[in-house]
Amino acid sequence: MALSDDPTPVLQPETFFATAKASERYAAIADAGGWPTVSALSPGAKGPGVAALRKRLALEGDLEGAEASGANWSPALTAGVKHFQFRNGLRQTGVVAGATLRAINVPARVRFKQLASSANRLAGMVFPYGDKYVVVNLPSTAVDAVEYGHVAHRYTAIVGGPEHHSPQISTKIVAINLNPTWTVPESIIKNEIIPKMRSQPNYLSRARIRILNNKGQEVNPGSINWNSDQAKNFMLRQDSGAGNSLGLIRIAMPNPDAVYMHDTPSRNLFANDYRFLSHGCVRVQGVYDLAAWLLRETPAPNGGVWTGKLIQDRIASGAREDVKLTSPVPVIWVYMTGWASAEGTVHFRDDVYNVDTVGE
Repeated sequence: MALSDDPTPVLQPETFFATAKASERYAAIADAGGWPTVSALSPGAKGPGVAALRKRLALEGDLEGAEASGANWSPALTAGVKHFQFRNGLRQTGVVAGATLRAINVPARVRFKQLASSANRLAGMVFPYGDKYVVVNLPSTAVDAVEYGHVAHRYTAIVGGPEHHSPQISTKIVAINLNPTWTVPESIIKNEIIPKMRSQPNYLSRARIRILNNKGQEVNPGSINWNSDQAKNFMLRQDSGAGNSLGLIRIAMPNPDAVYMHDTPSRNLFANDYRFLSHGCVRVQGVYDLAAWLLRETPAPNGGVWTGKLIQDRIASGAREDVKLTSPVPVIWVYMTGWASAEGTVHFRDDVYNVDTVGE
């Protein structure tokens, strides 16, 4: 999945109404018989396949006027394919193959379902947009840092996998935690830590994870019966540092699901096209830059402003530090597999969580 270069925020105050309206348009397309099936094509192709592609793109508005028909390839057709790829979060190659071919042959009825389901999830949503806010659209695996109605920064993200959905939440970012520790969730203790300790007794020490009792005292892993669920009665906390599962930065955003955005020691995973790999939290590429943007209105210790370099310098000290934002920033995680911007451009992403059910 490619990171979109669209300067329009994925979520705006108008998104619900624009998406609901788009769902009606796609319902009409589906009711009229949908669109033709397209075969693999590349610039220079000729014949009925090109004619079908032109008709297919015209039905969604990627081609208009005279370009909607004809059996020869043209520069305008290449531009139309790239616009389709742009709307679907695909690499803009101008070639109809692979992921583009799969996306272009998704039935119109499914696209309607995506838009209607997304609009249904947005219905009744109350969110204080303001001049500055952050949006994570989970199916896009991307983070939008929005300022005055435009995307100031967009970051590649890793979100919860199909077995560990990232939740839809609305809250505020209140602090940036530098050199954070990680308290291991009970589900991970049960499903991952305990099985590993049965076969690898030194796993916790290698991972720099300590066991603490209810008085905060450290417990020897050898005193735990790892053939039972006894470890769930203790707190398992990973020391801060480069190997910490949260990386070197945690973005604090209190919410009932106890999820947050953070750095990661496995930064190579951001290069994957498939980025549904976390246990529910959102890992952010460029998190230093995002943290500096969030802290821009917060005075720095030296009387200046927070920058990515200053954050790196503070982290390099090795000390844990919690930097409270002067003004909390609204943040929302949404699940939109189909949505329309205020000017009517319609976007789609895969329903990885398989939760689009409107119209079934």
